Amino acid sequence: MTDRYGAMFSRLETAREAALIPYFVVGDPSPERFLELVDIAVRSGADALELGIAFSDPLADGPTIQAAAGRVLASGVTAEDSLDLVSAVRRAHPDLPIGLLVYANIVENIPGFAQRCVDAGVDSLLVPDAPLEEHLPAAEADGIRRVYILPPNADQQVIDAVASRSEGYVYVTSRAGVTGASATVSEHIGMHLPGLRERESAPPVLGFGISSPEQVNQAVDAGFAGVIVGSAIVSLVAAHLGDRERLGEVLADSIRTMKSATMHTSFSEGANA
Repeated sequence: MTDRYGAMFSRLETAREAALIPYFVVGDPSPERFLELVDIAVRSGADALELGIAFSDPLADGPTIQAAAGRVLASGVTAEDSLDLVSAVRRAHPDLPIGLLVYANIVENIPGFAQRCVDAGVDSLLVPDAPLEEHLPAAEADGIRRVYILPPNADQQVIDAVASRSEGYVYVTSRAGVTGASATVSEHIGMHLPGLRERESAPPVLGFGISSPEQVNQAVDAGFAGVIVGSAIVSLVAAHLGDRERLGEVLADSIRTMKSATMHTSFSEGANA
């Protein structure tokens, strides 16, 4: 089984970098443009992708990503169409780690969903509305890594469970609640990292609210192995829906700038423990 996450984190640790993982809603703003934007992001320095399948009731997503999902659903793009688009991304980028964020209703209502993800080249599944303590058979298949969210208010039992079950990476959130760009990131974002290292978890990646190079830098300094940038990227798409060329330029510049912030000289060699 190809371990694209393992290869990526190993490469980046040697280079003393953290992973920059932009998030896109599959099919936004259109299927063709989505594929173009993914290509721009990868050429500009993205180390991996986190892709969301549009859902009508995205409980973990803030208004920016909800609006993007609404655009996709209004255009008629289905979950099955989204998996076809993920397959196209995989064909274009055979070595790139691809994580999929998808809600349980979709997972459970598409026959053989997890195997279809394997066939599409997906590396990991994050199901934010599936309780940690409940098994979700429809999300399990050989070749799929399950990723779980570790919120800042997690108790010891949750930390232990997430550390032992997450594969590929651990999704550590900078705050409780829903996604959304934030002007600041708590100085306590790294409080769970010692516990994760002690339990030899998958590499910790910080998400929720990362929207600037300074915040990326802060996450790297804290010891995270990577960052997921979601609402800030989706906001760029929404702000330039009518200007294709400008959107490409702005996205490329944003990815390059934030990727540069993952190369801070104080990056900890222990971040991937």
